[in-house]
Amino acid sequence: MSRIGNKILTLPSNVTLTVDGNKVTVKGPKGELSTEINKHITVEVNENQVVVKRDNDNYKNFHGTANANIKNMIIGVSEGFEKKLEAVGVGYRFNLKGNNLVVTAGYSHPVEVSIPDGIKLEVPSNTELFVRGADKQLVGEFAANVRKIRQPEPYKGKGIRYTDEHIIRKVGKKAA
Repeated sequence: MSRIGNKILTLPSNVTLTVDGNKVTVKGPKGELSTEINKHITVEVNENQVVVKRDNDNYKNFHGTANANIKNMIIGVSEGFEKKLEAVGVGYRFNLKGNNLVVTAGYSHPVEVSIPDGIKLEVPSNTELFVRGADKQLVGEFAANVRKIRQPEPYKGKGIRYTDEHIIRKVGKKAA
């Protein structure tokens, strides 16, 4: 029995879901997302309810995954996803330059990252970065790649981190 796969999803009033064979497309105010699901998984849409079913118990793992992916697509096109990053350190900052994000993170040169389609960036201050988009996987991957430029270190806490992330600090050297 798949608890996640058996959950019935409700569609908001401004979101439409269409099924074409094994391709599921969700449209909403924030955009349009589509994914392909396993051929042994069926998606039924009844008014504003979405039910995901499987052929038999051999496809339990695909059942829950398909339901979770469809749920994330519904949330993404209606509300969107957001990750907040902050740069901690002297001289660490974010800048937007055209279709690139310029990150100054203690290297001898600034690091430029191209912004993929479907991602919107906002820089309220030069040490804060908001990554927004409809695709949860794309938002999380882009935020992780920016964080990977200079991961937070445990001694002084310098680096790029999520705003809700807690860095466990180490003591370092102590005089005897």
